[in-house]
Amino acid sequence: MTTLVADPAEAAPAPRAAGRGRLVLTRLLAARGAVAGAVLVLLLFALAFGGPYLTPWDYATPDFTALHQPPSAQHWFGTNGIGQDVFAQVVRGLQKSLVIGLLVALFSTVLASLVGACAGYFGGWADRALMFVVDLLLVFPSFLIITIVSPRLKSTGWIAFVLLLAVFNWMITARVVRSMTISLREREFVRAARFMGVRPLRIISRHILPNVASFLIIDATIAVGGAVMSETALSYFGFGVKPPDVSLGTLLAAGTSEAPVFPWLFYFPAGLLVLFVLSVNLIGDGLRDALDPTAGGGRPRRNSRRKKP
Repeated sequence: MTTLVADPAEAAPAPRAAGRGRLVLTRLLAARGAVAGAVLVLLLFALAFGGPYLTPWDYATPDFTALHQPPSAQHWFGTNGIGQDVFAQVVRGLQKSLVIGLLVALFSTVLASLVGACAGYFGGWADRALMFVVDLLLVFPSFLIITIVSPRLKSTGWIAFVLLLAVFNWMITARVVRSMTISLREREFVRAARFMGVRPLRIISRHILPNVASFLIIDATIAVGGAVMSETALSYFGFGVKPPDVSLGTLLAAGTSEAPVFPWLFYFPAGLLVLFVLSVNLIGDGLRDALDPTAGGGRPRRNSRRKKP
C-alpha cells in the first residue's frame, strides 16, 4: 500500500510576509500618534479634493460685493482684497501642494532606490561614477539653482517644477540605500541567487529593494512633508506655482502683509500647512517604530503592562 506524503511547502502555514504584515499593522495601530496622524492626513485629503464641491465659489472667481469680508455663512473663510473666496482658494492650494508633495516624494524615492541599489550592488566604477554625481548634487546649492531655473520653466507648467524639486531631493536617501545594499549583497540569499545565474537587475528588484523597503517607506512618508514645505517656501518667494493657480505658498505670500488687519488671509493656509506637516511626521514616527523590530514605541500597551503580584 502506497502512502502519500504531503509536500512540506504545501503544508506550511500562512506565508511569513503575511505574518510580518499583520505584526507591522498591529504595532502601527498601537501607536496613537501614527493613527491620529493618518486620520488627519485622510481628512486633509478629503478636504482638498472634496472641498471644491462644498462651496459654490470658484477659487479664481471674485465676488465684487464682498471685498475683504471676514468669515461668514456666505464665505466660510472670508474673502481677499478682490473678493475671491478664501475657502475655495485654500482647498485649491492644499490640493496643489499635496499633489506636488506626493509626486516629488515618489519620484525622488524611486530615483534614490535605483541609484543607491545599483551603486551598492555593482561597486567598482559604477559605484564611483554614481556617487560622484550624488556628491556633486549635494555640493550644489539646490535652492539657488531652483530659483534660477524655475522662472524659465513657466511654459512647461507645474510638472516641470515637480521634477526640478525631485532632482535635488534624493541624494541622502541614495547614500543610505547604497550602504544597506553593500551589506545585503554578501548575504547568503543574494550570493545564492548570483551563483544560480540570476541577472543582477533581477536580484536588485527581487532581493535587494524588498529588504530596504521599510526604510524607503519611512523616508518617502517624511519626504512628502519636506516636499510640501519646499514647494511652499519656493512658491512663497514666487519661484513655484504661478498665477492664476494657487498653492499654500502663494496664499501665504499673499496674506503675509495683510495678516495684522485681515488675519483670515494668512492663518487658514498656515494652519493647514502646519497640521499636514505635523501629521506626516507622526505617521513617519509610527512607521519607524512599527517596521523596526527593535523599537518599543509601537508595541501595544497591554503587552507592556505587568500585573502586580
